[in-house]
Parts: sequence; structure tokens; C-alpha cells
Amino acid sequence: MLAILLAGGTGSRMGVDRPKQFLPLQGRMVIEHSIEAFDKAPCVDEVAVVVHPDWLDFMSEVVARNHWPKLRRLIRGGSERYMSSLNAIKAYADAPADRLILFHDAARPWVSQEIIARVGEGLQHAQAVGVGVPSTDTIWQVDPNTHAIVSVPDRSTMYRAQTPQAFRLSVIAEAYRRALLDPDFCATDDCGVLLRYCPEIPILVIPGDEQNKKITFAQDLL
Repeated sequence: MLAILLAGGTGSRMGVDRPKQFLPLQGRMVIEHSIEAFDKAPCVDEVAVVVHPDWLDFMSEVVARNHWPKLRRLIRGGSERYMSSLNAIKAYADAPADRLILFHDAARPWVSQEIIARVGEGLQHAQAVGVGVPSTDTIWQVDPNTHAIVSVPDRSTMYRAQTPQAFRLSVIAEAYRRALLDPDFCATDDCGVLLRYCPEIPILVIPGDEQNKKITFAQDLL
């Protein structure tokens, strides 16, 4: 399985001088923890990192001082998250159609080996796999104009999405091909792209973990 770590963000919400994936965490940078998790995962045979163009040289230095035998490629990121995923898909356009490809937010450094293994196992039986945790909070759907509650979905069916999200390469490539034909296309995650543009493909959801948090704000590092 090919693991793509998405590290193309600029970390603007953190209010710091560098992207959050390059901030220190427990003696190493956030992204080093994330790469390490996939480099040592038995079901992963190759790792690639998508990086913002302004930080490619810095990332090359990070790679040079670490020993990650599975890390083979750095890929130029896009201005939006979905563009980074798309750039990775394009970078492996010559790979076999049944190649298994996994996307993970580099800002989720606590992903466990159990989650990675479950994703790999899930792809043996499904064409697409997402990781999620059941919502323990009541969810409100709010009108964006009036800020009034318009519905309260059944909490038992609500999951909070995490990463990794994994696919057969041909499946996610086709979803993005269709998406790019839509002038109103926008996306925040790869499973969402597949659900919208290839609804005929079921997405298997496997259990995530509350520890698999995404670093978004400065207090998350604490």
C-alpha cells in the first residue's frame, strides 16, 4: 500500500511562523511522527509526502537527517487540500490501476499501527475505506444565513471523519476526473469526493480512535 502524507498546508490558523506539521512535538516535528508511523507499518510498502512548494527544500533537509527507507518521493502541494491529493494521484498515474493508495493528514501524528493495519485489511474487501469515530455530541444543522437550527440529525448515525482514507487508485482517480468537470467542485476530504462523484462505490468505515487527533490550533500541541 502506498501512503501519501498530506503536508501542503500553511498552518494559518495556528498563528505561528511555520506550518503546523513542522512544529515541535515531544522532541521531534509533528511530520516526523507521522512519517515514522507509516514507514514502520508492515502493510505500507512506499511513503510519499505532499509539501507546500515554499517548504520543499526544508522538507528535503528533514528527510536527509532521518532514516525512512520507505519514503521515496516528495510531491509539490496545491493551494487547496484536494489539489494536493490530486497532485499525488497524478504523480502515480503510471502505477497499476489496482494499486492501493492511502491519504493521511500529516497533522495527525498520533495515528496508531492498529488503525493503519485495519485500513489495509479493509482494502482487501472494499474499494474505498474511511476512518471515523461515532459522535458523542448532538449535531445541529444550522442555516448559514440566519444561524438558526434547522435540523438535529440522529446522533447514532453521525461519525467524525479522520484519516487515513484509502482507495484503489483507479477508483479515486476516476472520482477526481469527474469532479474536475464540475465548475462548482469543492472538497474537504477524499471520501467526500468519492461519495459525491462516484456514489456507486461504497465506502467502508472502520473504527478510528479518539487519540488520532488532528492538530489545528496551538493548544492542540499541549
